Amino acid sequence: MSSIRDVAAMAGVSIKTVSRVVNNAPNVSSDLRDRVADAIKKLDYRPNQSARRLAGGRSFLIAFLYNNPAPGYNSGIQVGAANRCRELGYHLVVEPISLTGDERFEVLDRLVAALRPDGVFLAPPLSDDPQILRRLVELKVPCARIAGSVMSESFNIPTPERSAGRMVADHLIALGHRRIGVICPPASHRAAQRRVDGFRDGLAAAGISIDEQMFVEGGFNFASGISEGERLLSLPQPPTAIFATNDDMALGVLTLAHRRGLRLPDDLSVVGFDDTRGSLTTWPPLTTVRQPLEEMGRAVVNSLVEGLADAPSFVFELVKRESSGQAPTR
Repeated sequence: MSSIRDVAAMAGVSIKTVSRVVNNAPNVSSDLRDRVADAIKKLDYRPNQSARRLAGGRSFLIAFLYNNPAPGYNSGIQVGAANRCRELGYHLVVEPISLTGDERFEVLDRLVAALRPDGVFLAPPLSDDPQILRRLVELKVPCARIAGSVMSESFNIPTPERSAGRMVADHLIALGHRRIGVICPPASHRAAQRRVDGFRDGLAAAGISIDEQMFVEGGFNFASGISEGERLLSLPQPPTAIFATNDDMALGVLTLAHRRGLRLPDDLSVVGFDDTRGSLTTWPPLTTVRQPLEEMGRAVVNSLVEGLADAPSFVFELVKRESSGQAPTR
């Protein structure tokens, strides 16, 4: 196995220079960095993590804390974050954290004490959890968030939730729908609540009166898509379209529609949010809003490792598939 001395000899630099390159230290010229990187690649050199930690005072660990019941959303962010960590010489630690109870602080305290991560990032709804954010400040752990809306000292990467909700409203209204049901996120998901705000904006802009019966709260999971879809479709005047604010709930609505013998999209249009893998494997394929989840995961790691001053911006895209169509004439 190659050693740091072998790399230094091949690159024609000192061992200290190799160490600085491996630890991403500043003030190393691009020429030296390239020479060392080339030698590392040719020799298949793998730095000793313990030595790196001692030398740089870092753990080279980034922790992803989550409590989102939608596995497709979590996995998309996790894949992007893990890949970026690997490129930067870091490792990703993934830890679920409950939304209530003192045990979540015990989990967080143990994680920090045992692993000493160089940074922690949070995805919704934890990105808006003031108690978790405050505890991370007390622990002096750098924190970055995706789609946070509460004030915090941590770095935040905003997402265009409201404009995306407006896109869905505009799409369904253009198809002739006027009675549209919305399966809203749980109250704790503040970022996703903005999707509903944007949808209401679209109704108001089109001069469509808002019927509060058409807005029901789901649990961001498949089962609540079925139960809340049943509630909407059992109304005296059921909707001709349903917007579920994540894909898992939308897939539940599709399943319910098939059980009821409804033709999609002839009798009912369904739109989801996230563009997870399940949106393509159902029938008909699901119209949904695509979030660049992997890019978001990469960006939040960059913010922790590279200390970004400005948050990147992301574009959400409406992906039109066969689950949405012209409103029925009835």
